[in-house]
Amino acid sequence: MNKLLMEENDRLQKQVSQLVYENSFFRQQTQNATLATTDTSCESVVTSGQHHLTPQHPPRDASPAGLLSIAEETLTEFLSKATGTAVEWVQMPGMKPGPDSIGIVAISHGCTGVAARACGLVSLEPTRVAEILKDWPSWYRECRNVDILNVLSTGNGGTIELLYMQLYAPTTLAPARDFWLLRYTSVLEDGSLVVCERSLNNTQNGPSMPPVQYFVRAEKLPSGYLIRPCEGGGSIIHIVDHMDLEPWSVPEVLRPLYESSTLLAQKTTMAALRQLRQISQEVSQPTNTGWGRRPAALRALGQRLSKGFNEAVNGFTDEGWSMMESDGIDDVTLLVNSSPAKMMGVNLSYASGFPSMSNAVLCAKASMLLQNVPPAILLRFLREHRSEWADSSIDAYSAAAVKAGPCTLPVSRAGGYGGQVILPLAHTIEHEEFMEVIKLENVDHYREDLMMSGDVFLLQLCSGVDDNAVGTCSELIFAPIDASFSDDAPLLPSGFRIIPLDSGVDGSSPNRTLDLASSLEVGPAGNKASSDNSGHTGSAKSVMTISFQFAFEMHLQENVASMARQYVRSIISSVQRVALALSPSRFGPQMGFRPLPGTPEAHTLARWICQSYRCYLGVELLKPSNEGNESILKTLWHHSDAVMCCSLKALPVFTFANQAGLDMLETTLVALQDITLEKTFDDNGRKTLCSEFPQIMQQGFVCLQGGVCLSSMGRPVSYERAVAWKVLTEEDNAHCICFMFINWSFV
Repeated sequence: MNKLLMEENDRLQKQVSQLVYENSFFRQQTQNATLATTDTSCESVVTSGQHHLTPQHPPRDASPAGLLSIAEETLTEFLSKATGTAVEWVQMPGMKPGPDSIGIVAISHGCTGVAARACGLVSLEPTRVAEILKDWPSWYRECRNVDILNVLSTGNGGTIELLYMQLYAPTTLAPARDFWLLRYTSVLEDGSLVVCERSLNNTQNGPSMPPVQYFVRAEKLPSGYLIRPCEGGGSIIHIVDHMDLEPWSVPEVLRPLYESSTLLAQKTTMAALRQLRQISQEVSQPTNTGWGRRPAALRALGQRLSKGFNEAVNGFTDEGWSMMESDGIDDVTLLVNSSPAKMMGVNLSYASGFPSMSNAVLCAKASMLLQNVPPAILLRFLREHRSEWADSSIDAYSAAAVKAGPCTLPVSRAGGYGGQVILPLAHTIEHEEFMEVIKLENVDHYREDLMMSGDVFLLQLCSGVDDNAVGTCSELIFAPIDASFSDDAPLLPSGFRIIPLDSGVDGSSPNRTLDLASSLEVGPAGNKASSDNSGHTGSAKSVMTISFQFAFEMHLQENVASMARQYVRSIISSVQRVALALSPSRFGPQMGFRPLPGTPEAHTLARWICQSYRCYLGVELLKPSNEGNESILKTLWHHSDAVMCCSLKALPVFTFANQAGLDMLETTLVALQDITLEKTFDDNGRKTLCSEFPQIMQQGFVCLQGGVCLSSMGRPVSYERAVAWKVLTEEDNAHCICFMFINWSFV
């Protein structure tokens, strides 16, 4: 493939040089002809075309001859970017070379707007490649629609199309974009097929597209696809995307979204290559995937999930969305949609649509800025630990909307999850995106005031979970489905989108584990990051967009609105708590990051706990080891007795626990800080603790008789005895109180 691409590059370089030479020659001829005659009507295609190739780019004539001139110029400029040096290209950061790579990807450096270029080899014929790539909505997830307003045939067998295209906004904090385009499809002398495009913003005396409400008119500079047939079948394809997305129209903190060539490459250029490779693979290996679905059917479901989520995030009035009044706090936006198209799941072939008792959809959405949290790690946590942020009764309520039975408003209940099973369906090329069915077991359903236990199924689309990918948009989009999993079932997608606001290389170690408990598992290849990375992530920012949709009956609108607003706010709170815990600064320098002020990193805390225990009780807490701090932390983490620390505040809360401590409290490290010491003991335990607390502070430790305490789920836990001691820092300052519950068990 390398050899083919090098030969192709040499050939196209020569072709570009020849085209530039011919262009200069014809331009000179045109100028001479213009000076020699008084006929300035520009009737000839050549004269008209070369007249508009002057460096000043005056307003263009949009007659057929003028459009052909623009098309030919677009072709020349596109080829100079695709195979030449009209744009300075640098290698895409984080791209993995090798036989499994989708191609060679580069991004622009120092040009107007943002640009990306890619070259790859696919086993599809050129005409099929062009057909796929021209159908933007089928593979470009941000494309809302493309309207072909006019088609002209050219004398050389080519086609000129006038297009109006709309793109969704990726977040609630910025307006959507639209384009008024010319697309030129032609065949070069060597048989290569070319599809090139550019904006028509400065034409005159011809077709135009007035500004559209809620959209910012962006500009596409000469871009497109060069598709060369290969001997024996297949195609070599060169892709160029070059846009000016008008970053001035968004808040300054969001401008990197519109100034990042890396993001453009990820969302557009590489997405096109992946679509081609995916379809090529499906053609060569036409097999069914998960649940007996063909790949094309799963791709269609994925497209519907993504489109439904984008519709909710943007909330366009022409799709039936209307905004509800705020409750005085503008953190969550509510919209309502009762249009028939929405209620039919935008799929009229599904005869019943949503149940007749659900005649409207409510969307609750919000965006938030995150700092110093790698999007991939946060998204993986949200995917694998759904019970940390989701409410089982809300999931049951949403699931009931796709079934043929009425449902009442949910009552929030903690701990309603019986379990989560992930059933994979399909992966795209390079596993950049995958679809799965989530089975939530033993979830309480509320119907007609009756509570029934059952399973809830969610169709879920996940992308951007690779730590090594740079500038990647991470998404987790899901929708409740019936167990029948019909291809035309209505979908109400909800979920999360996290977009990095800087295109630099993420400094966090790719080996950092998602599981917070496992982040204490240290070893030779564990959570060590090079100190060279410490300066790269201190100010790393990303924007997270959250959108949840609920089908409901119109007379319950106020109740559902209140529930949705409260639910999304609770999710925001959970995400913020998870983000803080996942932040690389959580455990300090051993990961190459600066620790939060006043928060000791994990190894230091483990050492303080053991030293203080030895100081006050005169014996070792752990067996001696010569392996240093890492071994102390690991041994403490796996200690059979429950060890946990609480803060020295008026209302002490837990700040750390080992694995046994988390098991005893029935919680995780993320939720640990929400548990107060007072709630852990029963009445007798609280009285004993109050009487013994002064002794802990004065003497440094106290031994407690056996008793009963409570887990976070309210379950009684018996213990044979307990020890509490004061944990001192290196300067002998009291840092926290540590408890150890010996021989504990659930009653």
